[in-house]
Amino acid sequence: MRIYFPRSDILQALSGSSIALTMDVGNDQLGSLASDPSAAAAFVQNNIQAFPGVNFRYITVGNEVSGGDTQNILPAMQNMNSALSAAGLGNIKVSTSVSQGVTAGFPPSAGTFSASHMGPIAQYLASTGAPLLANVYPYFAYVGNQAQIDINYALFTSPGTVVQDGGNAYQNLFDAIVDTFYSALESAGAGSVPIVVSESGWPSAGGTAASAGNAQTYNQNLINHVGQGTPKRPGSIETYIFAMFNENQKGGDETERHFGLFNPDQSPAYSINF
Repeated sequence: MRIYFPRSDILQALSGSSIALTMDVGNDQLGSLASDPSAAAAFVQNNIQAFPGVNFRYITVGNEVSGGDTQNILPAMQNMNSALSAAGLGNIKVSTSVSQGVTAGFPPSAGTFSASHMGPIAQYLASTGAPLLANVYPYFAYVGNQAQIDINYALFTSPGTVVQDGGNAYQNLFDAIVDTFYSALESAGAGSVPIVVSESGWPSAGGTAASAGNAQTYNQNLINHVGQGTPKRPGSIETYIFAMFNENQKGGDETERHFGLFNPDQSPAYSINF
């Protein structure tokens, strides 16, 4: 599972569970982690070493960071890696989680990083052996370009190839987005870096094409699909469904409150089979 900032009650609940955890540092911490190695050491001591029973998998330095804060991602990652190594926890990989907006290019083989901060981050990940965490949302791509994208391509329900890209045939938008990321990594000289899909999902209410039926179709098809990989990179894709719960107190568009598999009272928003 993934959490977006350290919380002691969650970490205590996970202790001894063997559930692998991806934990974000919280975007508000990037500045101090980038400028002060002792802040990274304190983070590791207070939020990782203090919970030896938790199976930490990745530490995520920033989620969809934008604006001037992007300059803090790489130095914060470097300080976090140093702090983990000093604590004897170098097996925990450090990365950052990015939106599909950091890439550009079509078809997928033409993918590049449109954001200038991404090249050095990609090369650093290649040097540490850590994956790039990518938030992949066919839903938002579809809603933003309904004239050119068929909803079946976004929902994994197209009956055949939609985009032919050289020798690679794309039947769903998820694969196309992931392979755009892979092409961008290759163009940045970091083709060895794997992609972990750190968020993907579909809203069940609140906006265009947002229904329980579509959300169930997307997430069930996602679960059934990720074991086989993409045309460019066959093999299983580590993938996190966004999200466990409908966030009834979240701001922004109405759809943002309806991405959950469960309601705040823990009842299912719709049925899903893992």
